[in-house]
Amino acid sequence: MIGLTQDDVTRMRAQLFVEGPDRLRRLSKFWLLLILAGVIATAGVVSDSTATVIGAMIVAPLMTPILGIVLAVVLTDGRNLARSVFLVVAGAAVVVGIAWLLGHFVPYPVVAQTNSQVASRVSPRLVDLVAALATGAVGAVALARSDISDTLPGVAIAISLVPPLAVIGLTLESGAPHQALGALLLFGSNVAAILATGIVVMAIYRLFEVAEPTRRHAGVGLRRASVAVIAILLIAVIVPLKIESDHVDATTVRQVTVQAVAQQWASAAGWSVVAVAADHATILVDAVGPSPRPDPAALRTELIGAGLGGTDVRVSLQLRAYIPVAH
Repeated sequence: MIGLTQDDVTRMRAQLFVEGPDRLRRLSKFWLLLILAGVIATAGVVSDSTATVIGAMIVAPLMTPILGIVLAVVLTDGRNLARSVFLVVAGAAVVVGIAWLLGHFVPYPVVAQTNSQVASRVSPRLVDLVAALATGAVGAVALARSDISDTLPGVAIAISLVPPLAVIGLTLESGAPHQALGALLLFGSNVAAILATGIVVMAIYRLFEVAEPTRRHAGVGLRRASVAVIAILLIAVIVPLKIESDHVDATTVRQVTVQAVAQQWASAAGWSVVAVAADHATILVDAVGPSPRPDPAALRTELIGAGLGGTDVRVSLQLRAYIPVAH
């Protein structure tokens, strides 16, 4: 892999660090775009609009200070490392605050049970971390190579940063702190993935060799400590992601099995299962058909036979009205 030059370092510093005579202008740009992205993301989640949420992903500037942390660690630039960390933490808090505030103007709770945008961001799994690792690697490579920097908008869409923060604020305002923790885990895993893969990519490009000679030795302690913190952060998100993955997988298996048993039970009585959904530890089955209703006790017997005796299954039976047609 061809290493980077000092010109590349200068270019990346100009892209990621808030320094120099135009520092205030760049700061104002960051906060303006972040606030607007927070409003757009919140509106997209509330309206359950995927297109609007994608728009917020493209506008959001949070990827810049996250990659700034990576560059500052590799270059052992303590001042810019502190600035970048502050921008990430403060920026995340601002977006959560915006969503929480705007949530007060929504007359109904914005939670996973009624909103697909929320539901897709409160139960992250290990596969989400794998996707984030790959996306973070693409972002770091696009930063290092100016000839493929046009892929950054795609990276912004693939990595979910601002939407989970909007979900945190909305679910906290809606009284669903458990869902807010799930969205926080998704945000944290994405940040950890970008940092980890960014460090690896910069090491592959031998960016350390381009750093100033005075910092190569003086900043070894800072670099080692920073890499250790990033590694700990990555491990810290892997554990709950594994637990959540196992829970989601087990719930999915139970849901599929319940659906198969319920369909057989309902069809024997001339009924149809129209929906099977999971709500925490409970499986909800909706069925419709003519009178008489099928016997729920028979369904329970069949579920026990399928090894699901300990599963909480709730059945909703809706009679299908029969309207005679005059001849």
